[in-house]
Amino acid sequence: MTSHSPTHKARPLWIALILLISFAVAELGVGLFSHSLALVAESGHMLSDGLTLGLSLLATWIAQFPASNQATFGYRRIEILAALANGSGLVIVATWIGWEAIVRLQAPPDEILSLPMLITAVIGLGINSLNAFLLHDESHHDLNLRGAFLHMVADAISSVGVIVAAIAVWTLHWNRADGAISLGVAIFIILGVIPLIRQSLDILLEKTPHHLDLSQIQAHLQGFAGIERVENLRAWTIALNQDVLFAHLIVQTKDGDRDQLLRQIQTSLQQEFDIQETFLQMTAPFPPPIVNLSQPQAIDLICLSISGSPSTVNLDTEQRNS
Repeated sequence: MTSHSPTHKARPLWIALILLISFAVAELGVGLFSHSLALVAESGHMLSDGLTLGLSLLATWIAQFPASNQATFGYRRIEILAALANGSGLVIVATWIGWEAIVRLQAPPDEILSLPMLITAVIGLGINSLNAFLLHDESHHDLNLRGAFLHMVADAISSVGVIVAAIAVWTLHWNRADGAISLGVAIFIILGVIPLIRQSLDILLEKTPHHLDLSQIQAHLQGFAGIERVENLRAWTIALNQDVLFAHLIVQTKDGDRDQLLRQIQTSLQQEFDIQETFLQMTAPFPPPIVNLSQPQAIDLICLSISGSPSTVNLDTEQRNS
């Protein structure tokens, strides 16, 4: 079993899900009892993250389905959709927290029980930090798990915010700290999730991966002996660490040498640019037509043929007809 197998990726998600849901329910009860918006907001955030982890688990399961005639690249891109959904969910939750924080700043509660709020937030910080630790390694090469990891980081930051708010209420009796900290946490969450949403959209829109420079790849391809021209060069990403490249190569080589050149190019692209899948079309240069300048009508027909007409022009026939 490899370190990136579906079973290996699902295990930390299951552990994080169980811990998250269990604590979120307890945190919600303490938040309502202590009149702490920050605690209630964090519990709601954690409950939504439970749905997020469930979505990530579902995407991880679907992504291991084998490729078929209907899905020739497989189902790994479902993880990108899950990452986009996770990012969008974070924005929605952060917006709700921010709105409630603004309302609370305008009319803070008369009493907030800071001690239960503080104890619960400290326990939450420990659980959220553990969940983030469990998902950290896999988040580097899986956008779906990166979305889940960012949710855990956001939860940990929320816990820190609640701790700060509880201390401010306890020592300074500043009840507005609850709303102020919640607003800051909401802004921080949105700023942190923007890169995840942008990267997910870039993959779904099949943009050129940021780490690949097409002009550099084109120059690299044209450096091979026998390649005269590179056309229709395209690169896109199926999922993280699964980049694909397509190119039409105009080559001037013997037929026997073409297969060897193809293998050399594919090996070089994998070693130099870490592109695992390449689709290369190799054709000989199109020979220029022989033009008889004394036959204007034949010249017009040749131009028409070059511009895209599928018909073939026979100059000898044109000359005989003239």
